[in-house]
Amino acid sequence: MSTEPSPRANIKDVAREAGVSPTTVSHALNARGQVDAETRARVEKAALKLGYRPNRNAQRLRTGEAHMIVLLSSMPFAVAGGPSRLGFLMEVAAVAASAALDRNLALVLAPPMETGRVPMELLDVDGALIIEPSAGDPNMDYLLRRGLPVVAIGKPAEAAGSAESGTALPPYVDIHSGDTTRLLLEHLHAQGARRIAMILGSAQRNSYVEGQAAYLAFAAAHRQAPLLSLVDEAKGESGGRDAALALLAAHPDIDAFCVPVDAFATGAVAAVLETGRRIPEDVMVATRYDGLRARTSVPPLTAVDLHLDEVAQQAIALLFDHLRGDTATRKVDGPAAQLVPRLSSARRG
Repeated sequence: MSTEPSPRANIKDVAREAGVSPTTVSHALNARGQVDAETRARVEKAALKLGYRPNRNAQRLRTGEAHMIVLLSSMPFAVAGGPSRLGFLMEVAAVAASAALDRNLALVLAPPMETGRVPMELLDVDGALIIEPSAGDPNMDYLLRRGLPVVAIGKPAEAAGSAESGTALPPYVDIHSGDTTRLLLEHLHAQGARRIAMILGSAQRNSYVEGQAAYLAFAAAHRQAPLLSLVDEAKGESGGRDAALALLAAHPDIDAFCVPVDAFATGAVAAVLETGRRIPEDVMVATRYDGLRARTSVPPLTAVDLHLDEVAQQAIALLFDHLRGDTATRKVDGPAAQLVPRLSSARRG
């Protein structure tokens, strides 16, 4: 008895089985051309019987059309993973996958890696969406070197010297990180906070650059000395906790923390409670992403609805345009963020 695997059925085998031409098989299985219902059904039955699967790589070479895109987060696993179960990434992915299929694109989800480097050479993709890429992001650099269309969710950070060299940023959907930071700071101030500290990531990421600028401008406007700590993203929740403990030890009169990264915010909550302080009576805490960490925190954290469903739709539409060669649009304005107030900031005066 032979143990050799059966050869894979090809389009000619299906055509022979169905009694039609290979062109008719292609049109019937790819919803192209004029194929009557009876013939289409006969072709589909033959393909199923023979176990025929279209060779997508061959199709792309023949038609020049894109069929596969990848969604990446440039955040390390310590920030993107944990109890949130990749919340930000998965919230974008759910909508992006559906929007991609509407355009005959399949979406591959590349989960965050401990090193931050995804083995992109293993992924046969035609384009990519990258969430909040940092300057010099290795995944984005790899894709751009290959000449593949890339769209960022959140403005890409500018690498040092990029303006002088004339290097253009990839197209992106602006999620207005500076405005979102101001929204959180003004809310905390309206609730009575007068000594607001901020914990941010130390990576060269545009959301951190805009967030820090917004915080420093806020502190100056309210005649408050800035109380800012920058934390390595790889430290995740423990990094947020250590930063908050250090700030509270040096400045015991801190009455609020604005912590845009939800993993750091969870750590800050632990630090506040560890020092015997109460939330929100003694110290308020607010974060940016309204995900699982914010909602399941004790107490629940004031956060921001970034309308990621709409952002994902915008990003897919922009990437689709660039895949088709329409590269005129380089920036799309995302929706305005909306505050989601919760118990962690429910204090006035």
